[in-house]
Amino acid sequence: MTNVDPVPVFFLSDSTGITAETLGNTLLTQFPEIDFDRTTIPFIMDVAQAQSVVATIDGVAAHGGHKPIVFSTVVTSSIRHTLAECTGTLVDLLGTYLGQLEQALATRASNEPGRAHGLGNAARYQSRMTAVEYAMEHDDGQSLRALEKAQIILVAPSRCGKTPTTMYLALQHGIFAANFPLVDEDFEREGLPKPLRPFVDKCFGLTTNPLRLSQVRTQRREGSPYASLRQCGFELRSAERLYASHGIPFLNSASMSVEEMSATILQQMKLKR
Repeated sequence: MTNVDPVPVFFLSDSTGITAETLGNTLLTQFPEIDFDRTTIPFIMDVAQAQSVVATIDGVAAHGGHKPIVFSTVVTSSIRHTLAECTGTLVDLLGTYLGQLEQALATRASNEPGRAHGLGNAARYQSRMTAVEYAMEHDDGQSLRALEKAQIILVAPSRCGKTPTTMYLALQHGIFAANFPLVDEDFEREGLPKPLRPFVDKCFGLTTNPLRLSQVRTQRREGSPYASLRQCGFELRSAERLYASHGIPFLNSASMSVEEMSATILQQMKLKR
């Protein structure tokens, strides 16, 4: 049963808020019958800011029908203690475990904000940015330069999710990912496009269902043969035959998130994150 009023949810962070949103939303997916009103407050850098945030949460609690849920990834102890005074239900996503890790590692945590998504590991950050540049250059077959450097090449008909998946692999995991579209000529000759033949072991295919693909393409070119259900079905069947004939693993993107597809690809292709 869906609540008439959504439950207020706050994601609090002394950095970007990405970790709080990711972990918090993962937990919230376990309650699909409830509507949530989400607010992210990043860069809480001192106690005064934390007090202002507490006042905001308390105001929502006082005027709403539901007690707010508060997810926090703040690491600075004084700020964490201030946030703990709010009238919401506080879920401390980092502080809960820092003590256990300090004990296990026999050392104190740095308590430095922003290390998860900042420049704390400069080499890893730079590798991710280089991977993003590579993915952008090699999006939709735009460039064949240095294709041998690709760790993965996503192959699929248009609008099956190639671009967001390669970008996620690059930005999140630093994977050199290219993607290449399958077009009518490829289906007619039923062979792997020539530029990909030396790299068949790096190829991974995507497919979807015809109705879903038709809906997505209609948003782009309504009423066109490109978006017709018949054309979409033909391309998907042809793509799956091509994958099978060349031993290319593939997955159906119709009901999977970019995160799920990326994790599956990394696992199946044995790519190190």
